[in-house]
Amino acid sequence: MTAITDFTVKTADGSAASLEPYRGKVLLIVNTASKCGFTPQYDGLEALHRDYAERGFEVLAFPCNQFGGQEPGDAAEIANFCTLTYDVTFPVFAKIDVNGAGADPLFERLKSDAPGVLGSKAIKWNFTKFLIGHDGAVVDRYAPTTKPEDIRKDIEKLL
Repeated sequence: MTAITDFTVKTADGSAASLEPYRGKVLLIVNTASKCGFTPQYDGLEALHRDYAERGFEVLAFPCNQFGGQEPGDAAEIANFCTLTYDVTFPVFAKIDVNGAGADPLFERLKSDAPGVLGSKAIKWNFTKFLIGHDGAVVDRYAPTTKPEDIRKDIEKLL
């Protein structure tokens, strides 16, 4: 089975980037939005990133505009917002779709490996989180309502 780190994604500037540099790290992959009720979770995500980066942990954010049009900006606006409002230092990739015919292959894999409630594969809203282990396999899926600090104990087990 292919590891999550075998995928290629688009960076905020639209260029292709392999996730290979993240091989062997614990990852938290999140679909994000700038104008969502859960947007303040950027603070918690950044805290996790800063607390555990030296131990081999990374947060990877993928903006998505599929839920209530809550990520309307272009890449520059999103990056500016994340930096100025939440002092985000983790990677924020290109805006993607996480559901439907145009869903990014990475998120198709995440949803397949970690279905939601009652086996649902669709992502229900912004700030759905996927925890990835050192081996590149999905460990768990967290609902948008799960605060980043509530995942801390699961991250620590993997580190």
